[in-house]
Amino acid sequence: MANITCSLCDERACYLRRYSGQRFCRRHFIEYFEKKVKQTMLRYRMLERGERIGVAVSGGKDSLSTLNILSKLAEKLDLDLHAILIDEGIANYRAATIKQAKRFCEELGVPLTTLSFKERFGTALDEAVKLSQRNACTFCGVFRRKLLNDAARELGCDKLATGHNLDDEVQAIVMNYLRGDLERLVRLGIDAGSEQLVPRIKPLMEMPEKEVALYALLSGIPASFEECPYAQDSFRTEVRAMINRLEESNPGIKFSILRGYQKLLPYLKSYQAKALRSCATCGAPSSGERCKACMLLEELTPSA
Repeated sequence: MANITCSLCDERACYLRRYSGQRFCRRHFIEYFEKKVKQTMLRYRMLERGERIGVAVSGGKDSLSTLNILSKLAEKLDLDLHAILIDEGIANYRAATIKQAKRFCEELGVPLTTLSFKERFGTALDEAVKLSQRNACTFCGVFRRKLLNDAARELGCDKLATGHNLDDEVQAIVMNYLRGDLERLVRLGIDAGSEQLVPRIKPLMEMPEKEVALYALLSGIPASFEECPYAQDSFRTEVRAMINRLEESNPGIKFSILRGYQKLLPYLKSYQAKALRSCATCGAPSSGERCKACMLLEELTPSA
């Protein structure tokens, strides 16, 4: 795009948004991105003045971009930000991303709380995978959700912000469609309805992953772009590849999937999802007698 100028000025364009035809230079792309994220938060009423917001950070582009934008709003909205990092225990990968997350939190002056699978559950993710036939993503997803909620509650957070982008949302929607998992499809778009669960917000939910990556690069955010070594083993990876192929030939299809789901949501809400209760083992919110985390931990404990 060396000879193509920005749609808003005479500067050289660095990004073409295919689904709209707009071209952006560095300055106008950053302005566009931050404005759209703020509009998304306003539309879905994600923030209220004076709230304490937990921000899940991993050291990756999505979470650090989320933290960066929220930090710019913190003074205006009197927000009390607390970053939360979960160390899953992945050799030759996690240490570097943790270092980047700590560095950026220090730059922004945001306090950081770190919890690890090893300390809380007695086993790192690498160890859990060796002890089980289950996919690594099964353990990671369940344990991460539990620790993030535990940390947010311990910190007294009103809400927990995650770095889920448009691609993440669309992949989750399609995965639940394909699996016929109406329970998760319903919970994806509505409050779970439990005082023990800290409400989650997703400021980047309408931002494509490639735009988040570009924002992180152009903003000088010290984020990791390395993919988790376990990612290729997941069903999500297959779904992502399928959706990306559709997007390539049909620009805007990701937005269409999200909008279609949002139109269905009022009808999905009539579905009676299982009421959450307390896990008989740890007391955490659960749709069954015991939560998934406790059941997975039991699988990893050798029989006496």
